[in-house]
Amino acid sequence: MNEKVAKCLLVSKVLVADGMMTDDEHAFLDALMAAEGLDPDERRRVIELDGWDEAEQLFRALPVERRRDLLGDLFDAASADGRLSTQELATIRDVAAGLKVPD
Repeated sequence: MNEKVAKCLLVSKVLVADGMMTDDEHAFLDALMAAEGLDPDERRRVIELDGWDEAEQLFRALPVERRRDLLGDLFDAASADGRLSTQELATIRDVAAGLKVPD
């Protein structure tokens, strides 16, 4: 797995946290996968949510600034539909803790 796939997987983890993905959230994820240049197999992995744990491990090994940037992307994704659910926020907090991002 590479960093681009890992990023998209963690974004998808946040987007499905509240049990649904809105059209705006789908569009956000699709645009992110296109911007990151994911190939069809990588897109399939993200859509099937294959590799969340591996994605978190990959990001944990990156410099703290890259991990903080990811958290910004997660907030942007969760807000794509105009609201930030409590489940999405809790998932972002869990990811931040898993990535060991200092306060």
